[in-house]
Amino acid sequence: MKQMMTQLSFLASALALATALSACEKQEGPAERAGKAVDNAMERAGEQVEKLGEGIQDAAKGESGDSANSTTSTTDKP
Repeated sequence: MKQMMTQLSFLASALALATALSACEKQEGPAERAGKAVDNAMERAGEQVEKLGEGIQDAAKGESGDSANSTTSTTDKP
């Protein structure tokens, strides 16, 4: 009987602790909201830089083909 009371007491304490911890959820403060906004802005900026880099690579591939043709055409002129 004593062992059952100890287990029941332990279970009740664990349940009370879990309930108290879940009820005490902290609200976001202004610094945390600002930090998340900075994180989001940096993520978007990184994506834009990546797109820009891909565009530059595509343009460089296109230019190398055009410059080869323009070099050939300039050497053919007298």
